[in-house]
Amino acid sequence: MISQQDFQELKFKTLKHFWGYDSFRDSQETIIDSVINEKDTLVLLPTGAGKSLCYQLPALLKEGTCLVISPLLALMKDQVNQLKSKGIEAEYLSSELDEYDAETIYNRCKEGLTKMLYISPERLTNKQFLQNIEEIQLSFIAVDEAHCISEWGQDFRPSYQNIKNFRHNHPKIPCLALTATATPKVLDEIKVKLELKNPNIFQRSFKRDNIRILTEEISDKFQRVFDILKFTNESGIIYVRTRKEAELLSEFLQKNKLKNVDFFHAGLTTKEKNTRQNIWNNSDSNVLISTNAFGMGIDKDNVRFVIHYSPAPSIENYYQEIGRSGRDGKESFAFLLWDKQEISNFNQILKNQIPNKVEFLKIINYLYSIFQVAEYELPEKVFQLNSNGIQNFTKLSNAKIKNVLNFLHNQEIIYFNENKSLSSLQLLMQADEIDQLPQKDAYFLELMLRTISGITTHKVMFSEQQVSNKIGVSLHLIKERLKELQQKNYVEYIDGALSSIKFLKPRDERIINSAYWKLFEHIQKNKIQKWEEMKFYIEDNQYCKMKLILAYFGEKNAKNCGQCSVCEKNKQSIFGKNISTQILNLLAKKPSTIEELSIQLSYHSKENILENLIFLLDSGKVKMLNFRTYSLA
Repeated sequence: MISQQDFQELKFKTLKHFWGYDSFRDSQETIIDSVINEKDTLVLLPTGAGKSLCYQLPALLKEGTCLVISPLLALMKDQVNQLKSKGIEAEYLSSELDEYDAETIYNRCKEGLTKMLYISPERLTNKQFLQNIEEIQLSFIAVDEAHCISEWGQDFRPSYQNIKNFRHNHPKIPCLALTATATPKVLDEIKVKLELKNPNIFQRSFKRDNIRILTEEISDKFQRVFDILKFTNESGIIYVRTRKEAELLSEFLQKNKLKNVDFFHAGLTTKEKNTRQNIWNNSDSNVLISTNAFGMGIDKDNVRFVIHYSPAPSIENYYQEIGRSGRDGKESFAFLLWDKQEISNFNQILKNQIPNKVEFLKIINYLYSIFQVAEYELPEKVFQLNSNGIQNFTKLSNAKIKNVLNFLHNQEIIYFNENKSLSSLQLLMQADEIDQLPQKDAYFLELMLRTISGITTHKVMFSEQQVSNKIGVSLHLIKERLKELQQKNYVEYIDGALSSIKFLKPRDERIINSAYWKLFEHIQKNKIQKWEEMKFYIEDNQYCKMKLILAYFGEKNAKNCGQCSVCEKNKQSIFGKNISTQILNLLAKKPSTIEELSIQLSYHSKENILENLIFLLDSGKVKMLNFRTYSLA
């Protein structure tokens, strides 16, 4: 038996060896001790406080495999890749893996080699999983994003209810629940629904003293973002709402000679995403313009600013996203740019993307009919999905269709893949049968066999572009020929540049008409409620911004932060602030606009700068070059 002293030494050695740290942050060590001592544990730590370490380190120290339950495949993949890069044995199970891959993973767990196995909550009802788990020694269960169990949580996932039944069958295995965004109501629900027994509860304040929150009502956002970036040479994230905005803003900034800027969204290939994320991760000055596809699981401590080009859809989202700045404890900035018209537009967008029950069923029934899925049937194939086809048939907006597809994906009714990836190809006949085909088809298949190895025995991922380069045939022609062979059932071909779906549950009209529709309706109502709360936060100009966030997460009687845009405005309206000397020093270097002066003066309010400029104009020390730009007289 290892002594307490030796164990403490081992804990710190493990921390240093795999993560490179000499000490733990805040309450990390006491949380880890609670898990190691096999106590049920509930952890509420803000984004950037190091929640993942709280289960990853004890998983290495305890015997057996830690079962990590996580709601997002992208997050699981990201975590597993990060752990493997540190030399830690971790795996994830997902619907996209075939049986052979899954069997290999189970065997490694049974042999005690894999220390962490990531799964979605839906898998807890999978027969193959439940049979295999009986032969795996589990060290403890870690429930990540535990707020998903609550109907009032940020991302309600009914499948989180499966955890309780799983725990009933494994009553001696302790449970660690972790979340970064939970109101008091949600925390209580987590405790009850996970049946945590006398849990140790660790809760840290959401207050981030090193983040200055600056909200600004502005119409020319491109110019404002440019002004902010022009005077900084540090790493940041700019969140936009759409892929198009990400690309257009990136193009505008690059045209204006800002070279350390790039865009990131789900429409990029995996390779492009990894390249851009790695460049940004390893840089002190790169800026990524992204949809909310970026950020989950990132661990970069020197992000100096986060700009919300448009408001986030909820306070939870917003707080999580600004929390990606200043993880090293140094001063950082969170900018929120907004205008009234945009907020009014978003009200409309939100309503327009929510289908009624008839429309909801129309979209789902189209999917089943176009792919000829009968009642209670579950096809094994992956199907290519043409978004225009759904639109033409249903006459519904792309936003409504996307909303329903994402809902079906989140509930693991389908696996919906809209990310660009490698294509896949598998021969559906014996190689020696090819000779019997029409000459044109036989010739092309022989060409594919010589160019892509392995397609006779299993599904192979490949790039049409590389095949095109090798055989000297146009990309378009290769795709057309493969589609023809697919229609003749000679091959199974999935074009990685298009969306695809795989059905994960048998078709069941009764459940779709009642339970799934009610759940969809509830999630949409929750979405609207959270946007209303966010709208109040954006438009309010009386209350300290940090204090509003703390009140939302149940921290009453918090003091004003003294540094957000509202606190600054209130200070200046009481005291006014003489910054004339600083303005003169900046104008001595070069003529500037009020916006440029505001940024260089640590984001002083434009009203205060204007008051000082009027005084300097009256005293003849400053002159106007045009209606926007000032210089020394």
